[in-house]
Amino acid sequence: MTTDKDSLDGLEDAIAAAAFRRLVRHLRHRHDAQNIELMGLAGFCRNCLADWIRDAGYDGDKADARKLIHGMPMGEWKATKQSPATDEQIAAMEESLAKNRADLR
Repeated sequence: MTTDKDSLDGLEDAIAAAAFRRLVRHLRHRHDAQNIELMGLAGFCRNCLADWIRDAGYDGDKADARKLIHGMPMGEWKATKQSPATDEQIAAMEESLAKNRADLR
């Protein structure tokens, strides 16, 4: 086990929060980047961000967290922004998720 402190821990909360908000706003704007594609490339998506804010102490439930990240209720997002996943996208997502580190979950 390493005792080295992650350099991100030294980042001021206000700076980290501003970067997080910028990331979320960018993803809201780039709805063409589908969650399944993000999962296939990076192993996380908007829904993961919603889960992570809940893990960090956000008081809202899952639906509230997803609404916060997506900028609209999940049902509206699915109806207006989400495309059906292809078999190839699902396979890429599964391969990508296998690369995620358990200690980051």
